[in-house]
Amino acid sequence: MTWHVLHTKSRQEKALTSDLAALDIDYFLPMVEQVRYYGKRKARVNLPLFPGYVFMKGQIDQAYQADRTRRVANILPVSDQDKLEQELDQIRRVLNQKITLEPYPFLAEGMEVEVRSGPLRGTRGKIEKRTNQNRLVLQVEMIGQASSLEIEGSLLDPVA
Repeated sequence: MTWHVLHTKSRQEKALTSDLAALDIDYFLPMVEQVRYYGKRKARVNLPLFPGYVFMKGQIDQAYQADRTRRVANILPVSDQDKLEQELDQIRRVLNQKITLEPYPFLAEGMEVEVRSGPLRGTRGKIEKRTNQNRLVLQVEMIGQASSLEIEGSLLDPVA
């Protein structure tokens, strides 16, 4: 049994997990609760922590079965199974403790970023070092995404 990262078509993560469950294929889809507004109505919805990705554990033929659901855009190979297992286990443990996770931009040293808000809004620069003892960032390097345990988000956005 190995991990496979299924890059889904737009907004197909939950439907794909239903298909995988029907096929008796093991998967992990980290979900977070967010508040959304529809007009004047406020609703709490469960959304994928990493939109567009479902983590599947199984044989390669099961990954091909998932692909045949027509909900998968790509099957990404996982070169370091142990590292991905460890990263997903961290996220699973945090979610099991009901700690609030929020999507967080994947920022790496040398990456160009832009300040999102505040008096320096629009200022661009490069990340030299990321050191902040008050924030714990859980990253999944395989898909270039991360999550943060902090409620307020970073002021930086990566520049495409």
